[in-house]
Amino acid sequence: MSTRRRFLAGALALGLPSKAMAQAIQGDDGLYREPWFLESFLDLSDDLRAARDHGKRLAVLWELKGCPYCKQIHLVNFADRATSTYIRERFDILQLNFIGSREVTDFDGQTLSEKGFAEKYGIYSTPSIQFFPAEESTLADKPPQQREVLRLRGYVAPEEFRRTSAFVAERAYERTNLQDYLRSPEAARRG
Repeated sequence: MSTRRRFLAGALALGLPSKAMAQAIQGDDGLYREPWFLESFLDLSDDLRAARDHGKRLAVLWELKGCPYCKQIHLVNFADRATSTYIRERFDILQLNFIGSREVTDFDGQTLSEKGFAEKYGIYSTPSIQFFPAEESTLADKPPQQREVLRLRGYVAPEEFRRTSAFVAERAYERTNLQDYLRSPEAARRG
């Protein structure tokens, strides 16, 4: 049996969907990527405006080579058709490397390496997802962590991941907190 067949057989034995193997692509930097992730010049103001113009929200996904939970987001969450469809329709996902050296221009105009940007925002673990508001009008004036409408730390299973994303997409944070939202019948329908 070829190595590829062994790998796919092992993935199926672990309960990982074979479709995930076809979509998630591991880059030279060791991070898995989805073909639908945002390709960007890494200027967050531009990315936020472009997302808004397409009726979406901007989210930054922080990952690290070798992070098992980062891999799970790709091979489990994004392999789940309902989850990936929901996310793709509502969010532009910008993937950043927790220890990366690419230059990112923040909402306040400051340019930092990915690693420096993570430090500025207090990103200390992977995976982490920062969800930003649809409008950037006052973001530059706020401290970095107050620019986010929500931060998701660690791995979250597909159903809760989708429901948490709905909290942001529907702007539910303007009327309630995440815990109350997740307990509501409204959020249960999102799962």
